[in-house]
Amino acid sequence: MSKRLVVALSGGIGGAKLALGLSRVLPADELLVVANTGDDFEHLGLSISPDIDTLIYTLAGINNPVTGWGRRDETWSFMESIGALGGEDWFRLGDRDLALHVERTRRLRLGQTLSEVTSDICRRLGIAARVVPMSDDRVRTRVRSEEGWIDFQDYFVRQQCRPVVHELAFEGVTLARPHADIMAALRSGDVRAVVLCPSNPFISVEPILAIPGMREAIKSSGAPVVAVSPIIGGQAVKGPTAKMMRELGLEASAAGVAARYSDLLDGYIVDHADADGIGNISARVTITKTLMTSLQDRETLARVTLDAADALASPR
Repeated sequence: MSKRLVVALSGGIGGAKLALGLSRVLPADELLVVANTGDDFEHLGLSISPDIDTLIYTLAGINNPVTGWGRRDETWSFMESIGALGGEDWFRLGDRDLALHVERTRRLRLGQTLSEVTSDICRRLGIAARVVPMSDDRVRTRVRSEEGWIDFQDYFVRQQCRPVVHELAFEGVTLARPHADIMAALRSGDVRAVVLCPSNPFISVEPILAIPGMREAIKSSGAPVVAVSPIIGGQAVKGPTAKMMRELGLEASAAGVAARYSDLLDGYIVDHADADGIGNISARVTITKTLMTSLQDRETLARVTLDAADALASPR
């Protein structure tokens, strides 16, 4: 009997696009999406989980197609009122989006875990695939710039990624425990593939991999590990991936991302634009269109990724 479960590690926008594609070509019980929570923070007294929310809105079909984050048909009365009162309005919370943060915060304060809240919200929004936070324990991504250590959302949103990045740290990660469902899946012997979605490797995927035991569990799962490059033609589709790579002294290329994952990678999906610059990486490379501008693009890339994983698994 063939192995069935696909475990996809995802950050926000790019990862959510592929996760949506996977959710549309796989039965719901064959997909487990592991969400980065290193971006999580507290703002205006609310618990915000940006990557989880982007995944939820995307999988529910209610994401904003223009920004990639937040909800479609959003209104902004709350932010306008906060700004008029002199409050912090640098992190934009739409009126519809606000409801999720208020309800999450309420439930967390009642003692529910982040994974319990996420699971119930997914159910209420009609999402059949499982979305699981990488951990229910607190992990916070921090950035060291010229001015010292700053919180990730300060760097990413308030300062618009302008500071030069010298170092990244995942505060609390050494004490964090991977979610039990993730470890159970990886140890089940039923994993068809582990997919590293096209998210920023430093701030979206590596916080997941940094949780104690996660890398080892992926390696020992027996499943092929396939990554989709977030870089096309030397540039990130969205976000600061290429800028961060250059500032950290790394090659801002698809090959540079592959090198970052080299200890895990069996297969690597890159765009046609990077076919000549991939170098001699040890993983098996698949060349395809990786830019996902339509729903069909998302589904096609999902199928290509699964086919690449199956091709790697067949000789094993």
